[in-house]
Amino acid sequence: MSGQKGFDNGMITAKKWQAIIENNASYNDLFFYAVKTTGIFCKPSCKSRVPKKDNVRIFQSAEEALAANYRPCKRCKPTEPNLPDQEWIHSITTFINENYHSKLTLETLADISHGSPYHLQRTFKKVKGMTPVEYIQEVRIVKAKELLIKSNRAVTEISRMVGIPNTPYFITLFKKKTGETPAQYRQSKCNTEE
Repeated sequence: MSGQKGFDNGMITAKKWQAIIENNASYNDLFFYAVKTTGIFCKPSCKSRVPKKDNVRIFQSAEEALAANYRPCKRCKPTEPNLPDQEWIHSITTFINENYHSKLTLETLADISHGSPYHLQRTFKKVKGMTPVEYIQEVRIVKAKELLIKSNRAVTEISRMVGIPNTPYFITLFKKKTGETPAQYRQSKCNTEE
C-alpha cells in the first residue's frame, strides 16, 4: 500500500509515536490514533493521557477511524475542522482581552486553545507580528493608561488590576512602552485636559 504520502498505513512508526507523546500539532491531519481499550480516536496534538503503545492503532483519516467503530475524542474533536490560523489567533486574542488581569502564560494559552506552546508562539507571531507575551503586555498597558486617566487609584492597585502584581516591574514595563512612568503619564494627561 504505497502512495499513502509516505506513511506506512496503520503502522505506529517511531515518528508517529513521538508525535503522540509530544502532542505535536504539526502532525494533525497526517494521521489519527485510536486507543483500543477506550474505543476513542484522537489527533496527534490531543492533550489526553499518553496511552500504552500496544493499545494504539493508526488511521490515515477520521473517516477510517469512524468506520472501524472508534468514537471521536471529546477533548481534541478530531472530526471538526481545524480553525484557520487567523480565526485561531483571534480566539486567543479575545481570551487575552477578557482575561488580561489573570496570570497568563504561553502554556495556559496553548492549553485553552488546544495547541502546543511552540506552534502557538510561531503562529501568533506570524499572524499578529508580535509574540503572545508582547500582546498581553500591550493590552495591559492600554488598560493601565485608561485606569490612570479615569481613576485616582494608586499605581500599585492599577498594577494588580491589570495582572501585574509586581509594581516595580509594572512601572519599568510601562516606562519602556510609553516613555513615561505611570505617575508621569497620569500627570501629563491631567495637565493636557485642563
